[in-house]
Amino acid sequence: MALQALQSSGVTFRKILSHFPEELSLAFAYGSGVYRQAGPNSDQKNAMMDFVFTVDDPVGWHSKNLKKNRSHYSLLKFLGPGIITSIQNNYGAGVYYNSLVMCDGRLIKYGVISTSILIEDLLNWNNLYVAGRLQKPVVKIVVMNENVSLRAALDKNLRSAVTAAFLMLPESFSEEDLFVEIAGLSYSGDFRMVVGEDKTKVLNIVKPNIAHFRELYGSILQENPQVVYKTQQGRLEIDKSPEGQFTQLMTLPKTLQQQINHIMDPPGKNRDVEETLFQVAHDPECGDVVRLGLSAIVRRSSIRQSTKGIFTAGIKKSVIYSSLKLHKMWKGWLRKTP
Repeated sequence: MALQALQSSGVTFRKILSHFPEELSLAFAYGSGVYRQAGPNSDQKNAMMDFVFTVDDPVGWHSKNLKKNRSHYSLLKFLGPGIITSIQNNYGAGVYYNSLVMCDGRLIKYGVISTSILIEDLLNWNNLYVAGRLQKPVVKIVVMNENVSLRAALDKNLRSAVTAAFLMLPESFSEEDLFVEIAGLSYSGDFRMVVGEDKTKVLNIVKPNIAHFRELYGSILQENPQVVYKTQQGRLEIDKSPEGQFTQLMTLPKTLQQQINHIMDPPGKNRDVEETLFQVAHDPECGDVVRLGLSAIVRRSSIRQSTKGIFTAGIKKSVIYSSLKLHKMWKGWLRKTP
């Protein structure tokens, strides 16, 4: 199963998790503090470690975490675990982040998301926020329970990422081309790529981690009937006929299909999604339409989640965190300046 490529039993990560309530259905670490990246994020030793904790009972988990780690929370801690969970579930991308936390000698940031909301995002790409992080092998899964629905959704998310990337690529392309498209799915339309993030972020993720991408997606590519995967040459060929593209479009996550329908449906027509996807499959600009749909999803969720972060982190931490992001962007710009 492709998902096995994400597994990790790192002692460092488990030691950090020991400071938190144990009721986790999934916990993973991600980003430059976990896997090597090129560019300004290459210094793993001092990089902040990012985590996401998935919990079945957010109210109960926050209640216990407030007792153990009250200082991690902003002033919202005075409103109690019920309000914190309501803010987590109903605003932004369904994640509640505590930022700039010192834990076991490392600076960390951790997000909390409901298991049911994560499964919905993995299957339908409602926000493509946490789902997008789990499409990249710059992730180490530290805890995963035997939730069959969650495991199936994690696998479906990877397959959807491959399909979306296929629709935006030509008939023949390299492994690196594919992995760059996949890594860029959750950054398409993200306003932070304009302000605050290094512009070469996607390439910096892919280049040092080609082998990890190959391990994560290899079996999916070999099993896909629409692709010829020449592993020795590191090249792929896909079916770009209207029939092939229609098959791919019909398997895309529901929210992306709806966004494509919204983009292509003229006022007053009110066509159903399948009719619109059939039209897009015959359109030479099919890949561009898919990219516009992705951008619409990511733009909305990234803006809402970042706005929410001002309140969940608190003003002081938000200012510090934003300046760290801008500093990384500045370092990346300086590296490219002759």
